Amino acid sequence: MFVSKNLAVNEKDHLTIGGIDTVELASKYGTPLYVMDEDLIREHCRSFKQSMDRYYGGEGLVCYASKAFCCKAMCKIMMDEGIGLDVVSEGELYTAASVGFPMDKVCFHGNNKTDEELSLAIEHKVGRIIVDNIFELERLNKIALKAGVKANIMYRIKPGIDAHTHDFVRTGQIDSKFGFALETGEAFEAVKKAISLDNINFIGVHCHIGSQIFDIDPFVHAAEVMIGFIEKIKNELNYEIKELNLGGGFGIKYTEEDTPVAYDKYMEKVSEKVKALCGEKNLKLPFILIEPGRSIAAPAGITLYTVGGIKNIPNIRTYVSIDGGMCDNPRYALYKSKYDVVVANKASAPKDNVVTVAGKCCESGDLIGEGMPIQQVEAGDTLAVLATGAYNYSMSSNYNRIPKPAVVMVKDGGSRVVVKRETLDDIIRNDLE
Repeated sequence: MFVSKNLAVNEKDHLTIGGIDTVELASKYGTPLYVMDEDLIREHCRSFKQSMDRYYGGEGLVCYASKAFCCKAMCKIMMDEGIGLDVVSEGELYTAASVGFPMDKVCFHGNNKTDEELSLAIEHKVGRIIVDNIFELERLNKIALKAGVKANIMYRIKPGIDAHTHDFVRTGQIDSKFGFALETGEAFEAVKKAISLDNINFIGVHCHIGSQIFDIDPFVHAAEVMIGFIEKIKNELNYEIKELNLGGGFGIKYTEEDTPVAYDKYMEKVSEKVKALCGEKNLKLPFILIEPGRSIAAPAGITLYTVGGIKNIPNIRTYVSIDGGMCDNPRYALYKSKYDVVVANKASAPKDNVVTVAGKCCESGDLIGEGMPIQQVEAGDTLAVLATGAYNYSMSSNYNRIPKPAVVMVKDGGSRVVVKRETLDDIIRNDLE
């Protein structure tokens, strides 16, 4: 009935998440409200970790891509579950450090890291810095020299894979702002440079081909390309790559149209290719890293809103206005991302209406979705948008000076706030007269 297995309907005909009544959550904490199911987050972490143990004999590390949703509570959950972190800014790194996250399990990404960010990574002894370009390499070498250390790095490589997804989230093709290109010889020349530098410890290569990918074949092809590159480095430079990071991008179910493959199947098929190729090419099996983000966080989250005005424009459309919008979920405005919606206080009623869910921002494009099937809806109803655990809070803004919603975590029949709702004083906190 629902896109995520942690959702159900109780005897009051109310939507529940992790067994907790969402209408009661909306009443207790107010709306808009992000709600995350901690048990499902942990279940996803364990699923990935068990797959890594099964298919790579434990010689690997699952790193949560914290850009999907980052806060202290999420970092602590990952730490509890033995999961590493993929961070992409000093803010994400600082959040991890603030809870004592083990820095040897952190991968620091970014296509334009500042000197301050690189220095912070060195200071905190980050396990792997994923270098994106030759300018970053040279700056990092100088920073590491000044600190008297050798920085562990991996290169982000563009494997030339066209993942069939939205243009804005495809990252593996040559025309991308991320990484070194294979086709031009850029990546190979960069490897020669890295292994010549005194304060750089070149340990591996990384690729990421995109996001919300449902096919296994692009991941298998990417692994094949990367193993080929590792072979070239060994044969021509007599240098053995110790680690291979295959990124993330595993698709999840946002609507009934989506048909994701079980995560375990991705791991199984890719591992078969990696192990077979290493055997054929007489390569030592590298330590494997993967970086799931959306697939850990998105299905575990929903967003609750209160319905305001409803405008029926005959023969055109019906607008259902909510007390949030693109300021707390910009993904429809950015990517035309599709979501499933439920009137949380009429959860089992038939979805016999089709509406456009509109936000409160002063923008015509402030929509959560168009042509959305929904129950009969009235002003004052609680509306739930499903599978919003990733790239909603993390991409939220204060557009129109609207405070960001709170984030509530549910677990074992209870709930707690893990990110406080912003106040009006928070909005003007950094203003100067």
